[in-house]
Formats: sequence, C-alpha cells, structure tokens
Amino acid sequence: MRFIKYIVVFFYIFLISAHFNRLFSQTFGDKDYFLIDSLNLVELSESDRNLLNTALNSYHNTKHDTLKLDALEVITENLMHDVWVKYNVLVKKFVEQKLGENPSLLLKKRYLKSLASSINNIGVNCEQQGNLVDAILYFHKSLKIQESLKDLEGSATTLNNIGAIYNTLGNVDKTLDYFQKSLKIREQVGDKKGIAQSLNNIGSIYYSQKELSKALNNFEKSAELYKEVNDKEGLAYTFSNIGNIYDLLNSFKGLSYHKRSLKLREEIGDKKGRAFGLVNVAESQLMNKNINEALANAKEALVLSKEMGYPDNIQKSAYILSKIYKTTSDYPQALEYFELSVVMKDSIKNEESSRASYKLQTKYEFEKQQAVKDAEHNKQMEVIAEKEAKQQIIIYSIALGLILLLVFFIFIYNRLQITKKQKSIIEEQKKLVEEKQKEILDSITYAKRIQAAILPSDRIIKQFLPESFVFYKPKDIVAGDFYWMETINSDESRVLSGEYPSLNTQNSPLVLFAAADCTGHGVPGAMVSVVCNNALNRSVREFGLTNPGEILDKTKEIVIQEFEKSDEDVKDGMDIALCSLEFKVKSCELKYAGANNPLWIIRPPVIASATNQSLQKEQIASLPSGVRNDENFELIEIKPTKQPIGKVDNPTLFINNTIELKKGDTIYLFTDGYQDQFGGKKGKKFKPAKLKELLLSIPNQSMDEQLRMISQSFENWKGNLEQVDDVCIIGVRV
Repeated sequence: MRFIKYIVVFFYIFLISAHFNRLFSQTFGDKDYFLIDSLNLVELSESDRNLLNTALNSYHNTKHDTLKLDALEVITENLMHDVWVKYNVLVKKFVEQKLGENPSLLLKKRYLKSLASSINNIGVNCEQQGNLVDAILYFHKSLKIQESLKDLEGSATTLNNIGAIYNTLGNVDKTLDYFQKSLKIREQVGDKKGIAQSLNNIGSIYYSQKELSKALNNFEKSAELYKEVNDKEGLAYTFSNIGNIYDLLNSFKGLSYHKRSLKLREEIGDKKGRAFGLVNVAESQLMNKNINEALANAKEALVLSKEMGYPDNIQKSAYILSKIYKTTSDYPQALEYFELSVVMKDSIKNEESSRASYKLQTKYEFEKQQAVKDAEHNKQMEVIAEKEAKQQIIIYSIALGLILLLVFFIFIYNRLQITKKQKSIIEEQKKLVEEKQKEILDSITYAKRIQAAILPSDRIIKQFLPESFVFYKPKDIVAGDFYWMETINSDESRVLSGEYPSLNTQNSPLVLFAAADCTGHGVPGAMVSVVCNNALNRSVREFGLTNPGEILDKTKEIVIQEFEKSDEDVKDGMDIALCSLEFKVKSCELKYAGANNPLWIIRPPVIASATNQSLQKEQIASLPSGVRNDENFELIEIKPTKQPIGKVDNPTLFINNTIELKKGDTIYLFTDGYQDQFGGKKGKKFKPAKLKELLLSIPNQSMDEQLRMISQSFENWKGNLEQVDDVCIIGVRV
C-alpha cells in the first residue's frame, strides 16, 4: 500500500516539473488552424480567450514575419486544447521556411530558438505517446540547437526531459547524470524555481533507490527554495515527499509534514492534490493510532477520489478504511472496504501489466536501434583502419622499391598484421552481437513472466474445473495464443455433491473460459494478447456481462477503441472460442459464442441419440451430422460466427448458442495451431479431420491422460520440423 503511494508521488513530481505542451508530429495546411470560435475553451478565462483571439487576428493581418511568429508563440503558450498541438507544428514549419531564406544573424538566432522549442515539444508529445526512441532523438536535436545558441534555460529543460526518458527505461545512472546537468545549469542562471524542481527530481531518484538520507537532503533544499519563490504547489508536493520519508522511519514528523502539505493544497484549491493529501494524512494518523481522525480523513479522501474517478486513490482510501474498521473490530465494514480495495487494485494491476508489456517492447526497440548505430560506427572504423593499412603498404613499397626481397617480406608481414587485426575486430563484433542478443532475449523472457501472470493458474482451473486440461505450447518465448478464465458466484446454483465431476462446491459459480488466438506470434502477438485479455476482463468485471455473445461484442468494441488511438490503421485482433458453464440442480447449461473458432462436444453413446433434443433446434439445424467412432461416441461441432475480434468491413453481432449438457459430455476449445502443424511422413498439415479422429480415439481416458496423449501425438507428428504457430487446446468433462 505505502509502496504504491510512493510511486504515484514520484511520477507526479515529474509531471509538475515539466512545463511542456503536447502536439502532433505531422504537418497540416494553414486552413486547419484558425477556427478559434469552434473550440471548446470552457477551461479558459475570458481574458485568455481574448488574448488568443487577438493573437489569431495578429497572425492573419500582419505582414511582418517576426510579428507572425510572436502571435504563434502566444497561441502555443496559452491554448490548452487538443487543437493547440497543431500550432506548434505550424511554428516549426514556419521557422524552417524562414531559415531557408537566409535571414539576418539576429533573425536567425530568433528563428533557431523557436525551432528548438517546437522540436522539444514534439519530443514531449512522442514521450507522452510512448514513442521513446523518437522522443530522445527530438530532445537531442533541440539540445544541439540550444547549446549552439548558448540558451542555458532551454538546455536545462531539455536535459531534464532526456533524464525523464532514461528514468522510464530504468537507467538510474543516466537519469541522475542528466538531472544533475540540468541542476548545474539552473544554479548557474539562478533559476530558483527550476533548481527546486531539479532537487525534487533527484531526491525522488534517491528515494526510489532507498537512499533516504540523500533523498531527504534534496527534498529539504527544494522546500526552502519553494518558500523563497512562494510556489505553494511545489512546496505542497515537497512536504508530502518529506512526510513519506519520515513515515518510513516511523517518525511523528511524517504526520506534521502531511498536514502542512494538505493545508497548502486547500489554500490553492487543488482538489486532486487535496485527495492525495487526505490519504497521506489518514495513513500517518493510523500509524500514530489516531483512529477517529484517520477515519474522517480517509472517508473524505474516498469521496473526493470517487468524484474525480481516480482508481489508485480510491484503492488506497478503501484499504486504509478497511484497516481502520478492522482495528475497531467492525468486521463487516472492514470486509466491504477491503473488497472495494481489491477490485480497484485488480483494475490498476491490469493497466500496469499492459503498460509493462508496452514498456518492454519500447525498451527493446530503443536498444535495437542503439545496437545498429554502434555496429555502423564500428564498420566505419574498420574501413578507415583498412585504408590506413593499404596506404602504409604503398609508402613502404615506394621507399624500399630497390630492395625487392625486403619489400616482399614487409608486404607479407603487414598482410598478416592486417588479417590479425581484422580477425580481432570480427571477434569484438561477434561478442557485441552476442551481448545484444542476450539483452534482447532477457527482455523477452521477462515479458514471458508478465504474460504468464495474466493467464489463470493450474490451481484455479482445477479448483473450478477439476475434470479438465489445458495443452498450451507457444511457438516462441512469448505467444499470441492465450487461455482465459473468470468465475462469477451464483447463490441460486446449488447441486448435490458429486453430481458433476467439474463441480466441487454446493454454491456453484458461473464459470467462463476461452481459448484465444491473437494476430501473429512472438513479441507482436504477445502485445496484442495483452490488449485482448484486458478487453475480456473489462467486459466481465467492468460491464458485468456473462453471456458469451455479449462479452465478445463488448470485447470487440474495446479492442477496436484501443487500436484506433494509433495514427496507424491497425487491423490486428483475435479468433476465440468462449464458453460459460452453469451447473443447475439436475442439469448443466453451456453457452458458447465463437469468433472463427468452433466448439466440439464429444458425447457418450448412452446419450448420443438425444443430441438433437439437447441442442436448441434453431441453433443446430444447419449443423452436419455428428462424427462417430466405433464405440458410438459422437463428436458434435458448433459453428462459430465467421468474423474476428477486431476491425472488419461488415460487422455483425456474435451468435450465442445454448446447449444442455449431460453427465459425461466433454467440451473442447482450441486455436488453429495444432491442426496447422506440418509433419508426418509427407510433411503435410495435421488438419481438423485428423484432430477429430484423435479426440474420438481417447474419449474413455481421464483428462490428464488425454493431455499426455494429445501432447505426445503433436510431438510425434511434428518430428524434427519447426513448430509453425502457437498451440492451445482446452478440454472439460462434465
């Protein structure tokens, strides 16, 4: 609980220390910019609106280039709206055009300063969009211009931005290096507010590394400077940081600093900051046994957090309230708030998992590009060395032309030296490539741990579906295939103990489970799987859906919304078979909906003749006759809806199928990886017909034995050939 609070405060410090604007890194025509009356500027005061309209009129009506630029800069500094981002792009375009006209030295400096500012803002936008590779390139371009102009304040800001990038990448040494360079410049120009912000950033890094003494020293210096410049907002956050340190040290000073921070936030009308402050005060009061005061502040914090829709603060407030009510032995209230805390924590965890997966991919792209640059540099050095060696041979040949034998031996000697040097360079290159490959594999292996964390554990699956198996075999370290499970408690579903093998409690839950195949495999497929898994979770947990067809409709909507955030036309998605099992008094009801992936049911001979009565007549009318084996077991195939979870040209709703199952029925969900595997004597695909034949050959076996036989059959068929796709098969017997 306390750790989460520290992380939130740490990143909030970075937000208040970076006074930057957002923009799109693309160009637009002038006609797109001047629609000020159509903008939703309700957050701006009347004076700000007048200022912006004056600037727009000035841009249109003046013919003087510097006045046009002045007007554009007024807009970019004051307009807080999405349309504002286009104006910074216009500044860059305008300045680059004027620089191409060979302006005077004075104007050139003015234009270059504006260009550096616009490029820096483009980098900030790239960072906010998660594109760290482009962000750091823009920051370095901006820094180069600022250093050539000796723009110290601009350089300090850009150095701070670069440090924030390296902090995101987890490089503590480089983060501190750039923050300290920024601090040094701000001290040089006497920017007290900037110094206070830099000290706060550096203190936060030391805090994250558990170097509390260094962190406290920086925070206290920062607080003194904020007092001097009368920056109450910065001082409030600094007091919170100091309070957090004293809380870790179990000192009563922590509560004092949190109260001072809260008072400042109330003075400046910072509603969001006040919610943070109330949580900090309540937690410190609870630690100091001030139960009644802690209860009042935690309740107020929860109300404010719900009004703002801030899940992290709701979770922390609810957790503190659960601890307070537990202390006062009010266990019903303690349980209620603890459950709210868990729900919010799950929501936050899903978002953090998605961010973590995306961060790993960004870090991989950043390091890959850095490795390419290093390799190109080494290659250039090799060419230079080879040219120098050849020139040396020519010089020796001319100087010793009359002594042919000596020239011959010198030539041979030099060739041997060059060969040795080239071999050494090749060995170094090989070592570098191996190191980079290891770093990449380590990153992907860590991504596998994150992906495994979102899959249901074997223990949970066996708890709710004891007679089941999951055959899951990724092609690479991480996979695009995944399996999913969710349970919903139902007080109305009660059966006799032992009536169905897949039910082990009298209070039976509704069990949802699925096998999904996302676009691609490896790292790209894994990233899509995280988005799709999160969409399934939201459809059930956030929107409360339990009908498979409705779940797939909502999941498709969420996935499309997530991918539409990109400027690219992303058409990735997934195929899926989704089921719900609900155990009633004398029956078991199965609901199924599929996106390109079917459902297979194998029914024992005793009840096989009742197939058409068990399935709803309108749902099975178009199905072919079931396939039977020699023992009269029947395989029934329920067709899916022929569309994926993702963007399609003619979308339709997913069809929901309802089937009444009998004891002994076995359900199979699967992706296409098993049946698409090449192998056998002729190297052909396994195909669906052969998979049906395999399943009909093992219906009397236990589910664990079926898993072993399916796995063995796959390995025998594949032989020495490469696995072509991820494989996932789920079997459940009722």
